[in-house]
Amino acid sequence: HTTGDRASRLEYAVFVQGEDELARSICSLVAVSINNIKTLYDEKHDKATFVKNIILDNILPGDIYIKSRELHFGNDVPRVVFLVRQQAPADVAAIDVVNGMFPDKQKDFVLHISETDIVVVKEVKAGSEIKDLIKLSVKCLIGIGSVSSQMKDIAKSFKEATTAIEVGAVFDTEKNIISFENLGIGRLIYQLPITLCEMFLSEVFRKGSIDSLDQETLFTIQKFFENNLNVSE
Repeated sequence: HTTGDRASRLEYAVFVQGEDELARSICSLVAVSINNIKTLYDEKHDKATFVKNIILDNILPGDIYIKSRELHFGNDVPRVVFLVRQQAPADVAAIDVVNGMFPDKQKDFVLHISETDIVVVKEVKAGSEIKDLIKLSVKCLIGIGSVSSQMKDIAKSFKEATTAIEVGAVFDTEKNIISFENLGIGRLIYQLPITLCEMFLSEVFRKGSIDSLDQETLFTIQKFFENNLNVSE
């Protein structure tokens, strides 16, 4: 097996006795067959592919338990999902940085799911608190889902990590690490239908838009929120 790509890793070799065109053709056919078998085997037995299928909802819930046993996965081990979203133009080194932070490839999984998004599914101890679990040297936003107790729940944790980034981008622009469990009232407002929000705003600002408020009123409102809605302060 020869290739012009020096970076590729040789994983198998095929030998056929003979030097004519027939031997060359047989060798090529065997190489293609082995490659197809290997691809099917990898898809069936690769843990990372299995985890990726769960978080992207590409596997039926009933099959998750069966597949977990096949791959010798702890089904009820606590896990948490991080979504690492790059803000700057995609840096090819980002995936390497994240991979280096999670070297245990049997327990922690680093998955590239889009040009900007990297997902980490990490095994944690029961009762773990989610505080500053990731610090990266690349400019990015990190959303953290809640800890899941079952294998099937990592899909839910992934959706929560995505929500954390989306809500954080609106309500907490100063942070680059946002936990779903600490979104507060922002999560509630974000999940409201837009029409309901528009109705509320039209009721509150009957005389005009928020732009019609004078600077003193806006300053008062800002200080009101900064003091946790404490009127006396």
